[in-house]
Amino acid sequence: MHMLPFPDRSAAGRALADRLAVMTFDHPAVVLALPRGGVPVAAEVARRLRAPLDLLMVRKIGVPGQPEVALAAVVDGERPDVVIDERLLGYAEAWAPYIEREKALALAEIERRRHVYLAGRPAVPLMGRTVIVVDDGIATGTTVRGALQALRRRNPARLLLAVPVAPAEAVARLRDEVDDLVCLAQPSPFGAVGLHYADFHPVDDDEVLAALRSAV
Repeated sequence: MHMLPFPDRSAAGRALADRLAVMTFDHPAVVLALPRGGVPVAAEVARRLRAPLDLLMVRKIGVPGQPEVALAAVVDGERPDVVIDERLLGYAEAWAPYIEREKALALAEIERRRHVYLAGRPAVPLMGRTVIVVDDGIATGTTVRGALQALRRRNPARLLLAVPVAPAEAVARLRDEVDDLVCLAQPSPFGAVGLHYADFHPVDDDEVLAALRSAV
C-alpha cells in the first residue's frame, strides 16, 4: 500500500511506473491515458517503459436528469463504441433517442480533443499489443469500465488497468474486465480521488500537450 497523499500526478505516475517496470510483458506495450487528468500520470509510465503514449478518448453519457449517474460511455475509435451500463439496460430502449443525441455531442468533444492534443496523428494500433490504460484515479469506475469493454473488442494481446488510487469496491468490479490490474492504494473511507493528492489542480489543455511532448 502506497503512502498517501501523492504529492501530485507526476509523482503518482513515477510510483506507478516503478510497479509496472518490474512486470514482464510478452508483447510490445502501448500506454493509453484518459484525458485530462490521466495524461501527466501516463506520461511518466510511458517514458519509463519506453512505450508509445496515446489517448483513450471516452465521454460519459449521464442518465436523463441525473448527469452524474453514468448511463453509457462513448469510446473513440475507427468505429466509436457506445457501452451501456447493464444495470440500466432495461431502460436503454426508452432512452435511445437521448443516447443518440448525447453520443453525437460526445463524439464532437472527442474530435475537438483529438485535434487539439494530437493534431491529426493517427491512433497507435492496439491489436496484438499489451495495452496499459492509465488514469489519475477511479471513483465509481463506470466510465472506465465502458472504455475497457470497448478496448477488449479491439483484440489487444493483454489488457491492463493501472491507477494510483481507487476504492476497493471499484477495483473488485473492474478486475474481470482486464487481464491485470495495478492499483497502488485503496484507502477506506475513499471520498474522492482528489482527496488523495496534495496537488490535484484541474489539468488544462496546455498541461496535456506538455505531458504528451515529454513522453516522446
